[in-house]
Amino acid sequence: MKDRIDLNSDMGECFGPWIIGDGVDDEIMPLISSCNIAAGFHASDPNIMRHSVEQAKKHGVEVGVHPGFRDLVGFGRRHIVASASELVNDCLYQLGALREFVSLNGLKLHHFKPHGSLYIHATKNREFSEAIISTLQKIDSNLPIYTMENTETIKVARELKHPYVREFYGDRDYGDDGQLVMVRRARAYTPDEVAQKVLLACKEGVVQSVTGKMIEIDFDSVCIHSDTAGALSLISATRDLLLKSGIKIEKPIIHRG
Repeated sequence: MKDRIDLNSDMGECFGPWIIGDGVDDEIMPLISSCNIAAGFHASDPNIMRHSVEQAKKHGVEVGVHPGFRDLVGFGRRHIVASASELVNDCLYQLGALREFVSLNGLKLHHFKPHGSLYIHATKNREFSEAIISTLQKIDSNLPIYTMENTETIKVARELKHPYVREFYGDRDYGDDGQLVMVRRARAYTPDEVAQKVLLACKEGVVQSVTGKMIEIDFDSVCIHSDTAGALSLISATRDLLLKSGIKIEKPIIHRG
């Protein structure tokens, strides 16, 4: 059983006056220990990025960059065919943009976590995982990448001895292979359903797949998306149940190699 866990959520995923999800980022921020801030390609803009970083600082939340495919219309959930080098350049562009707002607030960028379809692409595509992790090592060899177990991304991180944090998703369904079932729009979840799912994973290291099979899972951080319907209630219920069960919410354990 885990006695501590990181609770992370994606922040700043709006654009100008357009609100994605329930628009409750400011209410979610005090409940989590790390956040992944969108950097302009799938969502967000400079004003939103700055505000998100300021809120993270206010509540002592670790700040990570959340780069996505260049896909504002599809919210980064459509696969874009591009070379590994082009995708790395897109990621660097977004990382650099957010890092300036992080620096402005006297903080240090805590981690790198791809968004949506780019995240899934990395988990399956060794060439891109090698390219992005090799690049991260050059710009900041201590900058962890968030990913899942049994993926190309984590294999490459271990081989290159690059720091990583393993994730579990409270508001996404799993297949029998232990990987996420990718959808354009997440189904509705109840707060108790998500909280109990996360607690079971923390206590027993298992999650129920879409076929009903119990599969083993290991992780250092739990993600619940801010754009999932009822996100605030999902995160609140999960946090409350974990704390009542003696599991602390803290910044994640970081592995290297």
